[in-house]
Amino acid sequence: MKHILPMILMCMIFCSGVFADDDAEPKGRYAIILQAGNETNEGMARAIHALLYARELAENGYEVVLIFDGAGTGWANELRKPDNPLHKHYLKVQELAVTEEICDYCSEQFKVKEFLSAEQRLLLSGNYEGHPSLVKWIDRGYQIISL
Repeated sequence: MKHILPMILMCMIFCSGVFADDDAEPKGRYAIILQAGNETNEGMARAIHALLYARELAENGYEVVLIFDGAGTGWANELRKPDNPLHKHYLKVQELAVTEEICDYCSEQFKVKEFLSAEQRLLLSGNYEGHPSLVKWIDRGYQIISL
């Protein structure tokens, strides 16, 4: 009986490697920075593409963070409005649990901060001189996409 236990343990160790979930680690990591404002068609095109890229990456096993920065902080609140044409795309990104950050400094400068909900204020980031830190994400293996 005492010889069976080591054999069982060896089998468990071997089988755990064989049946390990290869998708446990993300395929890659991307930080998408949306800096385009919400007052032009070009800004809307950049916003929809930020959402589409975030969604496609997240659906395919990549870790994604969506950072609202500069004039793009205006989208942080606009995308949550049900009457916004991009709202349905934003909801899909939220369902995929994409991490979000909003630039603390820029939200103040672009007069957005006062309109953020309590939940959105938790997303404010100012690790580097009031702005989100790129180094924080790069050090974690994220590649940067800026729109």
